[in-house]
Amino acid sequence: MSDKRIFLGNVVLPDRVLSRSAVLTDNGRIAAVGAVKEIEQRAGPEAIRVDAGDGYIAPGYVDLHCHGGRGADFMDGTEEAFRTALAAHARHGTTSICPTTTVARHDQILRVLELCRQFRKQRPASVPRVLGAHFYGPYFNYEARGAHPGKEVRDPRPEEYEQYLEYADAITNATVAPELSGAEAFARACAANGIRTNAGHTHATFDQMAAAVRWGVRHVDHLYCAMSDKTKLRQKRTYPMQGGVLEATLYFDELTTEVIADGKHLSADLLLLALKLKGPDRLALVTDCNRALDMPDGRYLIGPLDGGEPLERRDNVGIMPGGTGLASSVMGMDHMVRTFAELTARPLWEVIRMATLTPACIAGWDREIGSLEAGKRADVLVLDRELNVREVYIEGRRQEAIH
Repeated sequence: MSDKRIFLGNVVLPDRVLSRSAVLTDNGRIAAVGAVKEIEQRAGPEAIRVDAGDGYIAPGYVDLHCHGGRGADFMDGTEEAFRTALAAHARHGTTSICPTTTVARHDQILRVLELCRQFRKQRPASVPRVLGAHFYGPYFNYEARGAHPGKEVRDPRPEEYEQYLEYADAITNATVAPELSGAEAFARACAANGIRTNAGHTHATFDQMAAAVRWGVRHVDHLYCAMSDKTKLRQKRTYPMQGGVLEATLYFDELTTEVIADGKHLSADLLLLALKLKGPDRLALVTDCNRALDMPDGRYLIGPLDGGEPLERRDNVGIMPGGTGLASSVMGMDHMVRTFAELTARPLWEVIRMATLTPACIAGWDREIGSLEAGKRADVLVLDRELNVREVYIEGRRQEAIH
């Protein structure tokens, strides 16, 4: 059987949509993008045709911030949990992912890093590509920990994080609250090991964020969520009013950021403000999804089964027990794309770029994934007019698990 495929439909590029065009894939890579007749002549009669009709051909989604799905959390620390969570997100169009840790014990975090290394080296069939771990927690500000367990929140210490950095080949990015003692040394150690550093779950001041940018921090986790702003900081100092992480993120061009566009975490006006100030090349969509993806309403844990924090799934979002706050999302990337498009009325190519090329750039993978360009890996989605995922291909192979 031929390895060549011709994908027909409205082709989504990083800066426009090509009406009724074609994408040719061959041997796991994108061979060409262009007019239907031109691509068909180049491919020859043996190529398999995949027709989206009046729907779309788009790049596979890239998720920088994801905790689990279908009842499994990456922090469960088993191969089965990894396969379950990864396969769940493939059904929602994600073809590349950064498994994201939580606040947990040292040994539990090490186990997840081991699994990220294993899955990064060899991808099982029918699951997204593991780009590397998002090392996320335990280096949070306790007051800004959100839904994460408080017991294991701690400052970075070289004797501990040097063991994590032994897995530098399996870590894509690492989060730290810049105001913590030891944060600068940790950020610089990450940079020395080729790991991108994020600021997150932090009550840093604007000045502390400015210092973090000088250390090499280049990304901020889930904009507006679990972070300081002028209102929070005013509770600690009457005058003068000062900016926090929110204001610094919007101010510094060096900083990229991300939003959870599930329609529950952020309203349309906040999404539009972030997009206006950061632009689609510095604002990524993430799921920040927990194990309750594709599960019924009820009680779950964020983080490991041994030591995780309770949450509730209801009204298509994660809620902390008693309704005291949000506890990450329970939806896949397809929902984020549809919701952002619906709430903001932005051009489709712009919205999909924020779920594909922009996160690929942030992760340092944009030469390989994130757009339908000749030479890149053939990660391709077939979407209908309503942006529902109909077929998923990773390196040219159809992912049967989504059906």
